[in-house]
Amino acid sequence: MARPFLFAVCMALAVQAHAVSLGSKHAIVVDEDSGAILLEKHATDIVPIASLTKLMTAMVVLDASPDMQEQIVITDDDVDILKHSSSRVPVGASFPRATLLELALMSSDNRAAHALARTYPGGMDAFLVAVRTKAAELSMRRTNIEEPTGLSPHNTSTALDLAKLALAASRYPEISRITTVANDTIDVNGQATQYRNTNHLVADHNWNILLSKTGFTREAGRCIVMRIQTAGRNAIMVLLNARETVNRTADAMRVHRMLGGESEPVAAQAAVKRRGKSAKSQRKTA
Repeated sequence: MARPFLFAVCMALAVQAHAVSLGSKHAIVVDEDSGAILLEKHATDIVPIASLTKLMTAMVVLDASPDMQEQIVITDDDVDILKHSSSRVPVGASFPRATLLELALMSSDNRAAHALARTYPGGMDAFLVAVRTKAAELSMRRTNIEEPTGLSPHNTSTALDLAKLALAASRYPEISRITTVANDTIDVNGQATQYRNTNHLVADHNWNILLSKTGFTREAGRCIVMRIQTAGRNAIMVLLNARETVNRTADAMRVHRMLGGESEPVAAQAAVKRRGKSAKSQRKTA
């Protein structure tokens, strides 16, 4: 089923037009089975992608087949000195590599993602070579990734390339599972700590989300990629550079309804606003 999709998205954009107004500045929605592009908005513009980068980080790490139970200590090298984003992963704490993968994908933790790349076989340089190789394999010709977290504004791509990334990431059972878990309790220095998915929609019973990743930096705005199943079909949704989380979620709901799904916009938007207030207080980059 993936072959028609990859063929279609590599061709010129032949769009089945839908009258859906989006606040996100860049977007694409693709029917996975047929490869038909159902909606497109500036899908070939090259823009920062923030933590959507972490899907590539996860794939490259898993491709190396490392020991996922190996304990990795978070060091000062993993601390964000570019954006000074917050983290609930303390320096000195030790985690199995599998737990760091979960923290990087589900709660979008930057220290966890950096530690995964830092401990890649051959180190960070080898990790970045593997990233470039992976991007080439996926025909992500307009993508540039210079570090593993997405904090750098030089990590750039297009909505079209990110649709390819989402499809490829969905072939990894661990990535699909982790990115669709609503929350988990993880041991941090002997203390049970709860972490939540940065995409609250994974807990919404109106949605069947098969893969998810959010992103946010000042340069990238609010971003999300999802693979969803609705109305008997699978679709890839990419939304980039929405102004606020509530706008990104409203766009996702519009697309969901366009595809034939149901949603509860009032309740969901209220939940987003509550989370938005909490996010502002924490100033976390996701």
